[in-house]
Amino acid sequence: MAMVGLFWITEDAVYVGSPPAVDGQCVRLTSEGVVAEDPYGTRTWAWEELRAASVVDVPVKGTGSRLGQAFEVLLAAVGGSGDEPAEMSLRLSSTDPEVDVTEEVSVHAAVAGGYPTDEVELSQSLLARFVAGEADPGVLTAWARGDGHRGTPRARQRQALLRSWAEA
Repeated sequence: MAMVGLFWITEDAVYVGSPPAVDGQCVRLTSEGVVAEDPYGTRTWAWEELRAASVVDVPVKGTGSRLGQAFEVLLAAVGGSGDEPAEMSLRLSSTDPEVDVTEEVSVHAAVAGGYPTDEVELSQSLLARFVAGEADPGVLTAWARGDGHRGTPRARQRQALLRSWAEA
């Protein structure tokens, strides 16, 4: 598992924010679209049905030390920080020409102290490419099966990965 920007990436899935919570709540990105799961059920949106997708209410911080970021990731993942991870929302806008529908799905941040600004911007660009059909979340899971097995990369490596995925 690795965190790159706003994404928690495993060999099998890409999540917005944190991996699934104890109650199963999560938002997963697939080659087909967005899957939101919570205790009340599952909702899906195909990429073709979406006009836009962005993460709002993202906690942002300046770049910190690698050790500090790793500690924050660990605390958020195991829930041992004493503080609940910040809640963000994935805002999804549909392409329905008759009705302008915008929905928000809650997700938890994967870090307690916030995300670096540049990683947030690159993550938003990558989400836009998924919506436009110019990128596929499968590229992220393929990376996780290869180099991603080493865990969360350093800040410069995360930025380079996001840039390559968002600009390819």
